[in-house]
Amino acid sequence: MTGKTHLIGGLTAGIAAQYFADYHAQDLLFLASCTAGALVPDICHGGSKIGRKLPVLSHLIRILFGHRTVTHSLLFMVALGAILSSTPLPAGITAGILIGIASHLLLDAATARGIALLWPLNLKIRLPIYTHTGGLFEQILMALMVVLVGYIGFQMYVV
Repeated sequence: MTGKTHLIGGLTAGIAAQYFADYHAQDLLFLASCTAGALVPDICHGGSKIGRKLPVLSHLIRILFGHRTVTHSLLFMVALGAILSSTPLPAGITAGILIGIASHLLLDAATARGIALLWPLNLKIRLPIYTHTGGLFEQILMALMVVLVGYIGFQMYVV
């Protein structure tokens, strides 16, 4: 998936968590954390939005692990969650980052290449319905997520 799709995916996951789980952890800060967290797994790709911001780290991770391996795994989520939980960051920010990462993994599992969700096991996980990055299905999915964010946001903040 493209960076734009991951951004809207993180926002969608965050606003859905707020709405359905009645989780209103520092509303906008939480949503910003979800959106930012949705970019984190692509640190392993030098051409990604986050990879261009942190090129040395991106290159190092890519050399050591490759693309869509460790940073696209449950192990990465658990380890990062433990690290973030041991910092003075508010719980809402940590939760937001992890929700954003989860949305990223779900979206990338819907691509033809899949993800190494159970890394270090060399097993690619792919959803039964999948697309190619930048394809028509991705564009439709992104549009549906925008509509969903608008609908849920309207329900939460206007009605």
